[in-house]
Amino acid sequence: MTAAGQPIRVAVVGAGLAGLAAADALASAGCEVVVLEARDRVGGRVWSRELDDGSVVEMGAEFILPGNTVVEETARRLGLELWAKGMAYGRREPRGVAVSEDGLRAAAAAIARALEDPAVAAGTAASLLERLDEPVREAVRARVEISCAARAEDVGADELAGVAAISDAPSFGIAGGNQGLARALAARLDVRLRTPASALAWGPSGVVVRAAGGELAADAAVVAVPAPLVASIAFAPALPVAAAVRAVRYGHAAKLFVPLRERPSPSAVLSVVERYWTWTARAGEHVQPVVHAFAGSRPALDELGVDAGPERWLASLARLRDDLPLRPDGAVLSTWSGDPWARGAYSVHAPGGNDPALARRCGPVVLAGEYTAGPYAGLMEGALRSGLRAAAQLLSDAS
Repeated sequence: MTAAGQPIRVAVVGAGLAGLAAADALASAGCEVVVLEARDRVGGRVWSRELDDGSVVEMGAEFILPGNTVVEETARRLGLELWAKGMAYGRREPRGVAVSEDGLRAAAAAIARALEDPAVAAGTAASLLERLDEPVREAVRARVEISCAARAEDVGADELAGVAAISDAPSFGIAGGNQGLARALAARLDVRLRTPASALAWGPSGVVVRAAGGELAADAAVVAVPAPLVASIAFAPALPVAAAVRAVRYGHAAKLFVPLRERPSPSAVLSVVERYWTWTARAGEHVQPVVHAFAGSRPALDELGVDAGPERWLASLARLRDDLPLRPDGAVLSTWSGDPWARGAYSVHAPGGNDPALARRCGPVVLAGEYTAGPYAGLMEGALRSGLRAAAQLLSDAS
């Protein structure tokens, strides 16, 4: 509440999971909340699509991983089910180099021991990988570059602790598509689509957001857009964390979905040489008749010719997964970098991590988004946690 006993009014810029989580928490606490979204849909980088055969694919964020408790709790609260995928995100059969599972497990153990040295942990993944022998080094490097959507030279060594490990822990998704989580959060909120924010003036008396030719005055604002988009908003005065925002780097990734002529078994196969991995998975009771492929890092996307379309990647996929009856005529390609409201896949875990100052309040303005979520950066879990943190920061001042 304000000093006058009126509900505080909050403008939330961005209707991805971070913005929606913040808006939901603020509205539940009695705040008057308006959400401004540039796209014609909610969810941001969480976007589900139904193929012609009825299969649901995730154009953006895909996996709910072990320890993603806020995603699970939010889904349960909103009455949404989780579907087990029947395959494990932490287990991918590497092809293209001769490595054994024992060799990969030994490499993961060696990485864990090396990371006990703070100097090693503060370095790059590429430097740590030099301690491994070929061909296991190349297999682990492929996995980290795919998962982080960036070259190993740009990724912090400590990221290898999780990425290099082999895990059979089950992976999940939201029943019917992950975007259902965003839709459910947005259902009772005032969300204004096709309303991109271009400027935000802030001071002791509150904020004024300029969006789609109009202005919105509020007591406070949550800015929950990807870091590259924060820099496109004209803040007056400039945010104290502007330099930290500019320092955030985003990875580049693409996904390819190819329908199949029959339902396969769950699987996960990684192309070491071409830096992408593939999987087939359950959605409810049945395995969907579609193979999913994910390529990470700019060099990998260039090698696969993603900017020119799916043809080169389709040819590679046919060689890698000759066990699957592909229907290439129904293929769908998804990229993040070409999306003007994303400009990248997700934040790169650089050596040392992102500046913790990104999560600090700047007067009546607070940032949210996976890139502010520390160890949960790059995940739906991180987006939700950041939104809840942002809401708590504003509510603590208003109580």
